[in-house]
Amino acid sequence: MEKIIFLIRHAEPVLEDSQKRYLGQSDPDLSIAGRHQAEQLACSLQSQNIRGIYSSDLKRAAQTALLIAQRCQLEPILLKELREINMGAWEGKSFQEIREQEPDEFAARGKDIANYRPPEGESFLDLQERVLPIFNGIIEKSDGNIAIVAHGGVNRVILCYLMNIPLNDIFSIRQNYGAINIIKKSNGKLSVLCINRDPNCFRQET
Repeated sequence: MEKIIFLIRHAEPVLEDSQKRYLGQSDPDLSIAGRHQAEQLACSLQSQNIRGIYSSDLKRAAQTALLIAQRCQLEPILLKELREINMGAWEGKSFQEIREQEPDEFAARGKDIANYRPPEGESFLDLQERVLPIFNGIIEKSDGNIAIVAHGGVNRVILCYLMNIPLNDIFSIRQNYGAINIIKKSNGKLSVLCINRDPNCFRQET
């Protein structure tokens, strides 16, 4: 039996400023713009015959999932295993802060993005090993089309696994706020149909 998995990055959260920061498992709400994005997602997915919605329990994902679920007349299932990568002591700090205060560590992460762990944090390999069992479990136990609302890092490690992309190339996969990735399960195999799709130009590709 075929099914479609809509793997979604949460909509835009409230951001402290315009600097790039390690948001990780920090837990801001959706911004006003993010709520509009989530509403667009909900409108786009309302007609896709979604039978289940799963989400990270961090607010930016859970709030996105709730708006989609309301349109689909479902209740989202929140799972801590789908949380974003844990950035440990770097949580909330800007890239510039780490580059200036811990230049050797910043450089080390850049050289081995798959395996480097910030102090008290996770590597992308750790994240993949956390996420894949729950992702595969959701697909196995669910019937019909499903939506999974997660995070940029979470989605990337899943897509790397499905497309055999090395984790050190993880940032070759773009994941905008509110982006939709479409995955098909057919004859027991998963295939990626599209990546980083804007919900505004969503068209069914099944």
